Amino acid sequence: MLELVEQIRVLVRTDGDAAAHRLAALDVPTGTLLARAFSTYFHLANITEQVHRARDLRRDRGQSGGWLDRAAKLIADRGVGVREVSAAIGRLAIRPVFTAHPTEAARRSILTKLRAVAGVLEKEATAQAVDGWADRARADRRLAELIDLLWQTDELRLERPEPTDEARNAVYYLADLATTTAPRVLTDLAETLADLGVPLSPTARPLTFGTWIGGDRDGNPYVTPAVTRDVLLMAHEHGLRAAEAMIDKIIDELSVSRRIRGVSLDLAASLAADLDKLPEMSERFRRVNAEEPYRMKARCIRLKLENTRERLANGTEHKPGRDYLGTHGLIADLELMRASLARNGGALTATGRLASVIRTLSAFGLHLATLDVREHADAHHEVLSQMYRRVGEVDYAKLDRAGRLETLTRELDSRRPLSTRDTPLSAAASKTFEVFRTIRHAQERFGPEVVESYIVSMTQGVDDLLAPVVLAREAGLVDVAAGTARIGFVPLLETVAELNAADSLLDHLLNIPAYRAVVRARGDVQEVMLGYSDSNKEAGITTSQWSIHRAQRALRDVAARHGVRLRLFHGRGGTVGRGGGPTHEAILAQPWGTLDGAIKVTEQGEVISDKYTLPSLARDNLELTVAAVLQSALLHTEPRLPAEALERWDATMTTVSDAAYKRYRSLVENPDLPAYFWASTPTELLGALNIGSRPAKRPDTGAGLGGLRAIPWVFGWTQTRQIIPGWFGVGSGLAAARAAGLTDQLAEMHERWFFFQTFVSNVEMMLTKTDLDIAARYVSELVPEPLQPIFDTIKEEFELTKRELLAVTGESEFLERQPVLGRTLAVRDSYLQPLHHLQVALLARYRAEHDPRADGDPALQRALLTTVNGIAAGMRNTG
Repeated sequence: MLELVEQIRVLVRTDGDAAAHRLAALDVPTGTLLARAFSTYFHLANITEQVHRARDLRRDRGQSGGWLDRAAKLIADRGVGVREVSAAIGRLAIRPVFTAHPTEAARRSILTKLRAVAGVLEKEATAQAVDGWADRARADRRLAELIDLLWQTDELRLERPEPTDEARNAVYYLADLATTTAPRVLTDLAETLADLGVPLSPTARPLTFGTWIGGDRDGNPYVTPAVTRDVLLMAHEHGLRAAEAMIDKIIDELSVSRRIRGVSLDLAASLAADLDKLPEMSERFRRVNAEEPYRMKARCIRLKLENTRERLANGTEHKPGRDYLGTHGLIADLELMRASLARNGGALTATGRLASVIRTLSAFGLHLATLDVREHADAHHEVLSQMYRRVGEVDYAKLDRAGRLETLTRELDSRRPLSTRDTPLSAAASKTFEVFRTIRHAQERFGPEVVESYIVSMTQGVDDLLAPVVLAREAGLVDVAAGTARIGFVPLLETVAELNAADSLLDHLLNIPAYRAVVRARGDVQEVMLGYSDSNKEAGITTSQWSIHRAQRALRDVAARHGVRLRLFHGRGGTVGRGGGPTHEAILAQPWGTLDGAIKVTEQGEVISDKYTLPSLARDNLELTVAAVLQSALLHTEPRLPAEALERWDATMTTVSDAAYKRYRSLVENPDLPAYFWASTPTELLGALNIGSRPAKRPDTGAGLGGLRAIPWVFGWTQTRQIIPGWFGVGSGLAAARAAGLTDQLAEMHERWFFFQTFVSNVEMMLTKTDLDIAARYVSELVPEPLQPIFDTIKEEFELTKRELLAVTGESEFLERQPVLGRTLAVRDSYLQPLHHLQVALLARYRAEHDPRADGDPALQRALLTTVNGIAAGMRNTG
């Protein structure tokens, strides 16, 4: 096998046709082994690159400081006052949100072993740095053992994961962040701000975490109310375990004796009350720690955590003083200790270990991450149709949007119940409504912070957001008259039409007194989610990015008029075609004033493993996000450029967008494109990969592309190296602007406009990853001849986009200013080609032999899926 790998590797570089013929002639078992060999290479190459990046980051941090240091220097150089910094810190609320979107092809078993490989490499490097030598033989034996285990581990999942499996995967990362990385980032932030003259309270929450797993019901029939409850309980089990470990360290360290240092009266009274309510506290501890009040208080906290675990497991009621409901009581106990230490000669401990624990628990709580709940807009209207049918007032199902809006506004102004527990609902409607009751019960069981936002996907009108507000009122989550709202409501704007109408939607919402009361009850904060994936699939990357950018400006202005703080939630995927790209640049490219400290960003699939597998990379990624938001909140509060220049650039960008949209739509509206897409890509195999619980297609959508979700859309194009979502239409757009005499404008935009620079850079990356020579093999071997002219269209636009982009950047070739990255991608290509050739040959054989009415050859399907996994690993993304 090693000889075969080496032969193929050399052959693809010297004679691609001969390599393709050689691979096509392989039998299925040999092809499978070969695919596994190249896939394993990419897994090992990826983790080695991550380790290398981590070493570079540590070196750079030692030489020039981290991201926060650089942001602080910029803020200080600009002369920003202490009062302004303090106000911005008060608004800082950054939340990465982990989702279960199926874009991670590697199994957890594979990722765990790869992390172990990284550990060996890191240990070896440290030994060399410290001792001047390393036990190379021992390291090599361990690496060989891990690689052997990788080779013997099935990289394919046997069955589709359930939502609880996906939650378990996210909890793995979140618990690791809570115990290793986040405390360092939060401490770094506190120290950076102290250098700027602004103290950061340990109870502040500048960084928290969120999750959709167990709450994202849109298109996933497996996320039931019961699953939501199970996921929350699982998260608390791990969150409690992490909290207990932190408290154990405090118990070990805080041996301060009252014989040597005094203790504050409020802490002494709190300790006495705890011991009275916790009779099960060990007599031994009461005796040996009698003169160590801090240690004794920490033991009481530890016992309350144990009682909380038992209460949650048994489903019993919260007992104040004996267990915790949410994190508030825990933080209050720890703050009592910290304040007492600070007043009684223990300032170093108060600002050291104890402050770090308080910061970490404030960020993660006992739940690790706040759960967002998401549902499709239509589901709420169906529930209301059945409720109104019961009361017999209106035929809600027949109302148009204006009629629904009038009815729902009137409903929110009234105080009568629309339903009772006995109101008959269909099974689907009952499941939708039960989610609201589940949220209320979850908050009563776990604390108010476990669920804060209810996201309405495919929000197209004001009625789409008022409908869940009414249902939340029915479930006891909202009381307009009393001015209470236990959750906030978030429109998800996913199409270009919705993005273009974002300002009128928000303005109309905030002009409704009942809804404005809900926002007021949520601290005058309105969250809006921006969908990158569907807008890209519908309109192409240029129009998608430009529409989102303009929507942010419009939403900013409307929120300011109503005296409401806007929190934008960016639904970004891993690839540029789904809003991905470097996080730091993406944040700094936001329009001025849209980011005053509060932001949410989705993290999903391979992005999670890439960012958070290694602690040093996790630290860097969290820190660069915090630094970028801090920098934006303080330094980007007004336009960087004159209004006249922005007006000209806006007009130019609109010209680019309009032409790009027209070109993109001419492709996706081609009636032959669905057949071409399914023929030229292995997308039909995505379901068999079992990488996510959510179906790849929306129900009842047939074989076309309309119901195909954005992830498999990007997945298919990426596997075959066409990568349409990352660049198609850009060349036509830039050419149209050039034809309109705007060449100088484009150059000026690229030189001075951060939004345009970031857009061009991301498209450049996608063009570099695109390889139409490889794509041509898929087309020639798999696509019927009548459909092949579509590929000619793709090639024509690709060449145009290359020329136009190079003209804008002034480079002679892509990544000219990033030679290391260019070399990395070139090396990867030489190892990707065998997998592509093999996939084409196997896919042709699979389709020739596969009977859709019966199960195909499992060995052949396995071989194909192995190539899919390998290409995903080599490309570093699947969708």
